[in-house]
Amino acid sequence: MASSIKTVILFLLPLLLAYSILAAPDITDGAGDKPGPQVDDGGGDKPVPGNNDGASDYAKPAIESEFMGQWVIDNPNAGVAAMQLQLMPNDQIVWFDTTSLGASGYKLPEGTPCPINPDANNQPDCYVHGIAYDWKTSKYRPLTLQGDAWCSSGNLWPNGNLMATGGTFSGDKAIRVIPNDDPNGDFTTKIGALADTRWYSSNQVLPDGSSVVLGGRDSYSYEIVPPQMEFKPKRFDLPFMQQTTEPPLGPGRPVENNLYPFLFLLPDGNIFLFANNRAITFEPATGKTVKEFPVLPGGSRNYPPSGSAALFPLKLTADNAPVVPEIVICGGNQPNAYELVDARHVTEKQFLPALQDCNRIKPMAADAAWIPEQNMPSPRTMGDLIHLANGDMLMLNGAKKGTSGWEDATEPNLTPVLYTPYKPMGQRFKELRPTTIARMYHSCSALLPDTRVLVAGSNMHQFYTFDTEFPTELRVEKFSPPYLDPALELERSQIDPANTDVVLKYGKPFKITAGLMEKQPLVLGEVKVTLLYPPFTTHGFSQNQRMIVPAITSVENGVITAIAPPSGEIAPPGYYIMFVSHLGIPGAGIWVHID
Repeated sequence: MASSIKTVILFLLPLLLAYSILAAPDITDGAGDKPGPQVDDGGGDKPVPGNNDGASDYAKPAIESEFMGQWVIDNPNAGVAAMQLQLMPNDQIVWFDTTSLGASGYKLPEGTPCPINPDANNQPDCYVHGIAYDWKTSKYRPLTLQGDAWCSSGNLWPNGNLMATGGTFSGDKAIRVIPNDDPNGDFTTKIGALADTRWYSSNQVLPDGSSVVLGGRDSYSYEIVPPQMEFKPKRFDLPFMQQTTEPPLGPGRPVENNLYPFLFLLPDGNIFLFANNRAITFEPATGKTVKEFPVLPGGSRNYPPSGSAALFPLKLTADNAPVVPEIVICGGNQPNAYELVDARHVTEKQFLPALQDCNRIKPMAADAAWIPEQNMPSPRTMGDLIHLANGDMLMLNGAKKGTSGWEDATEPNLTPVLYTPYKPMGQRFKELRPTTIARMYHSCSALLPDTRVLVAGSNMHQFYTFDTEFPTELRVEKFSPPYLDPALELERSQIDPANTDVVLKYGKPFKITAGLMEKQPLVLGEVKVTLLYPPFTTHGFSQNQRMIVPAITSVENGVITAIAPPSGEIAPPGYYIMFVSHLGIPGAGIWVHID
């Protein structure tokens, strides 16, 4: 008898599911002329919610929309081009430029003392080269930079402070720290603090909150910087960085192709390092190489060809099953692209088409190898590749031809692309509504807690230049991804911060009070939690970018219970933005702290 009942249930379930989809009310986008949200089955079987193979996190199809996104000007003139950018937990976005190349677009008010600039012949500098931008109000305030931060790197400390490292001239070994707990705080700078010069270097936060600072021009080394101003610097030689450097073509004529290397902390505590077209993993405490990977064919991926790279979201299970990290690298250009276009090498510029390919690798797999991904819809160099609130990714900014460098690129890539890595091949990229503003060399972007994306910067020139085809860009934009379709408002979750745990302890359960608009309850299997470590973004690489998908154990009476990441190897200590998504539609996030 029990067997017969089971057979009937198994027969009826698919029919009931099909009927529920067909009978669901139509939803439009509010305009009346476009189809509204649709469901996508991901191409096949639905995996169990919470598994960590990278596939769907829901027990039913996610909601999709034909909404192509929306661009708005958030500020017509922020005064300073965003060469480097960091969202801070106090909801200010810090960005800054170089101090050695003359005036910015932001002059100090009349009567304000002009600081002495050691990188401008010790003359008074009456221009601002860094700002703190309030993304909620679009207002900004000046910051003081000491020691040129041109092409520097950075990361957040566990307490939320921003540390910016290196640069050039008097700032090549500097650290600059701006506090998170002071809304009017400014940089405190220590010149000469680092063990090696760090110009075009990259940072990666470690499990204890310290950070690796690695590479840079003529710096074939790394060092570990603790989250404090006072420390004894120690340099670790890293021959791999010299091995991956394209030699110069003569004095003052560098090629390199391995600056701003891609760094990712793996769940075993080792660092994945990609430079030019090669990769290794190494132990940060010793510098010992753990694994070497096959060469990635096709071209060069780091500065100046400047491709993009990201670590896919780390999806956790309640029983702490091993996490399978996966990395994607997209775009770049040919190894000789820079020498054919830069004024230090040629008088007639030749803009080679950027690469259009993407490749994926699971670096902790025993037989780790590069797997070709679906090609991007268009070539891209200098583009950003950032996480979105629901775990999808967004490609934006950059150019279709050329490389990084002053006037070394053309044909701006104006079209953002939605990237969903676990859809069937051929369905992973979706072009969205283009912007009208070129964002090429020295442009940045950041995911905001309200799930929009802020975009700033672009300066193709040595100096601020406005009477040219691609002028220095001081406008700030915000982009609304497809999940912000107005027709989906009722599908959006709302977190109740007052009744939600905002301090998460490694391996411990935590609770989120949340519901849908109109007080509809969330249901287990239809909800997903994501935790984003906000990156330091510059030159097409979002340093320290990391998204965690914690396991959900229950959803009852409007309360989600989830398990915090087990360790700093999975989630380095510090501030994260926590989002709750309902079938792929996220609501606004809140700041939480993990340790």
